[in-house]
Amino acid sequence: MPTNIIIADHLSLAYQELDTIIYGATFMIKEGDFVVITGESGSGKSTLLKSFYGAIAPSRGELYVRDVNMNHVKPSKLNALRRHIGIVFQDYKLIKEWTIEKNVMLPLIISGYKRHVGDAEVQRLLSHVKLSHQIGKYPPELSGGEQQRVAIARALAHNPTLILADEPTGNLDEYSASLIWNLLEESNLQLNTTIIVVTHRIPKGLRIPYRHYHIDSGNVNEIT
Repeated sequence: MPTNIIIADHLSLAYQELDTIIYGATFMIKEGDFVVITGESGSGKSTLLKSFYGAIAPSRGELYVRDVNMNHVKPSKLNALRRHIGIVFQDYKLIKEWTIEKNVMLPLIISGYKRHVGDAEVQRLLSHVKLSHQIGKYPPELSGGEQQRVAIARALAHNPTLILADEPTGNLDEYSASLIWNLLEESNLQLNTTIIVVTHRIPKGLRIPYRHYHIDSGNVNEIT
């Protein structure tokens, strides 16, 4: 029986007291779910995603992520939670002065992996995202789609139970976007990783069952 990895109970999110973005959302996301969140620009999609890794705290209601109460989470507890989360951003957030191998290794360095273990894992991950031929190169030497694949390899490096992807294909051409969606699908199917993707458009070619939440006027509704 899958366990709940995220529980929101009348969750509201606001950057300022009188500027509420999300109103009273109640939902549950289970381990192994593939979730897509849509909505117009400025609707609060990214804000909701940020709450899942503690970048914004609930203003009202309650939010639990992997049984951690995000309303009153201590920094040490938040850091421990983030070791189970992989994050993929629209603008990649790679370190330009580092090779792609070192970028992928960053979560392993933070987690204290030994160098020889990290090297082997990085080689495996770059092969998984079909970038073995680019080893030794730096992010600016790669295309946008290749940089996003590096970002996904980095997100997978520490075997997260949850991947949060914020518009991961927003800046990519159709071919590159298709590769990114395929990688996310594979992570869900092969590793049972819970995937939550914020996007403006759900691709027609998704091969797996998914749950769809749409945000409209601050309200989070599941589309069935």
